[in-house]
Amino acid sequence: MKWIRRVCFGGMCLLMLAKSADAADPDRVLLLHSFGPDFSPWNTITPPFREALRKLAPNPIDLYEASLQAERFGKSPAREEGPFIDYLNALMPDRKPRLIVAMGAPVTRFVLRNRARLFPSSPLLIATSDVRTYEDLALTANDTACPTIYDPTVHIDHLLRLLPDTDHIVVAMTGASATEQFWNDLFQRALQRSSRRVTLEWFTHLAADDMVKRVAALPAHSAIFYPTIRVDGRGVPQEGDALLLRFIEEDRAPIFTHTDSLFGHGIVGGPMFSSHEMADACAKVAVRLLNGETPGDIKIVPVGLAAPRYDWRQLQKWGIKDSLLPPGSEIFFREPTVWERYSWQIALTLAVILAQTGLISAMLSERRRRQLAEVQSRQRMAELARVMRFSTAGELTALIAHEINQPLGAILTNAETAQAILKSPSPDIAELNEIVVDILRDDRRANEVIRRMRSLLTKAPFELKSLDLNEVARETIEFLSAIGRQVGLVSVITPDALPIIGDRIQLQQVILNLVANGIDAMKDTSTENRIVSMRTSRVEKFAELSVSDLGSGIPEDKLKEVFEPFFTSKAEGMGMGLSIARTIIEAHNGQIWAENQARGGAVFHIRLPLATLPD
Repeated sequence: MKWIRRVCFGGMCLLMLAKSADAADPDRVLLLHSFGPDFSPWNTITPPFREALRKLAPNPIDLYEASLQAERFGKSPAREEGPFIDYLNALMPDRKPRLIVAMGAPVTRFVLRNRARLFPSSPLLIATSDVRTYEDLALTANDTACPTIYDPTVHIDHLLRLLPDTDHIVVAMTGASATEQFWNDLFQRALQRSSRRVTLEWFTHLAADDMVKRVAALPAHSAIFYPTIRVDGRGVPQEGDALLLRFIEEDRAPIFTHTDSLFGHGIVGGPMFSSHEMADACAKVAVRLLNGETPGDIKIVPVGLAAPRYDWRQLQKWGIKDSLLPPGSEIFFREPTVWERYSWQIALTLAVILAQTGLISAMLSERRRRQLAEVQSRQRMAELARVMRFSTAGELTALIAHEINQPLGAILTNAETAQAILKSPSPDIAELNEIVVDILRDDRRANEVIRRMRSLLTKAPFELKSLDLNEVARETIEFLSAIGRQVGLVSVITPDALPIIGDRIQLQQVILNLVANGIDAMKDTSTENRIVSMRTSRVEKFAELSVSDLGSGIPEDKLKEVFEPFFTSKAEGMGMGLSIARTIIEAHNGQIWAENQARGGAVFHIRLPLATLPD
């Protein structure tokens, strides 16, 4: 029994050792690059491929990587095939890879041409190569592919759909390497139809710096289609997306590509190859091969362009409407709406507004107090205006006294004459009758002057009513005609009604004040030139009244100051007349200003908004 136990124990130990050995022995994978892992589009495909392979593989992965350098420098691959084959065989003399992955067309063609010399018993996976790039080479039963298929006309048609005004398209690709020459020829044949609609500019043999200069000088309505540039016209390798980034920095035209390597960094988007989709598809095929499936039995549908994706910022920048996008499109980087961005601020604001609702009664009370204050302010203004009417009347005292003294003197003379006639033995009744008529006329004249002065000085509240500015002007002219004959008063009243909303007395006061200023300005002017002119007119939606004189005018630097409180050029003046006039006009929602006339003297303008007079 002991020997049986010993045999079983030994067998278990051998089994455990075998399992331990198997667990310690990873799956060796040889990953071959066409130009190098940092060249587009493999710089965005290879990292997710490695990650997916390690995640999905049944055993740990021991990954070896090498790059075919021939096409990177524009050389014929046949010149370096021998040394590269020797290098790969020396890399794994006793460690045959369980899987070979050829990433891209150049290294795929290299492996197929030399399949017998490159680990022929190891399965080969052709990854991310267009089927047309190797269809002339036969695949063995130990080879399979995870290919792509691409039609460049799709992108040109898509570009013109989004930007129908485009008339100039740059195709940014070169033909320095054999693979790029293949694609260059294919693109030129495929896009020949599009050249009838737009001008196609090819960067086939340009150096990188020259390409950037051409992009910087592109005319309006241009666009850039960037398939890829791995080697420029001078033979300089262009790793990664450095050249595409330089095109983006120029910011001259919208840029479209067929891969998503720089999506979100300045390209518009559209139907593109998805790096992660291609990486996942190839990793799944690699895992099937590592699990022992026969390569020749694995048939994969070529990976095509993914569903269109767009950068919202670029759509806005180049004026591309969402309605022009193909069905099923996805838009990324869209700026959030105001609600999405400030939802909590808006909610807080609404809460504050609701809280403020309770304060409405207090606000209404404050509003009533303010209205009362406005009424009181109007009353104070009316009182001040009345004071200025007395002041204006004082300034016209000499004229008023002259106009009253004349009829009173005439009455006295006529009365004395009548008395003398009555003392005569035979009084002349007809002459006495004429004397009585003269006395009545002079009495009425004096009475009219007093009546109009009383009307001017009447205390009345500020009251807005429908008025005709022409009527206000005529009444003021009649008043001035009654009290003053030492100044010529010329009026030009427009025949059209000028309906306004205003306070009759206060507007008359303003006009009277302007006339009084004009009379005072002409105190040193000869009698025949002492003329004040008043005009009314309609100016668009306003009624305008102007008062001008032939005095010495107003200094140009004082034209605005004359309306300031306490500004006066009179030794005995208060400097409040024009200031109050401005206050009254502004209370009527109007304007008042002064200017000098070319023929001499000053002119004051009043402009009030027109209103419809009631029927």
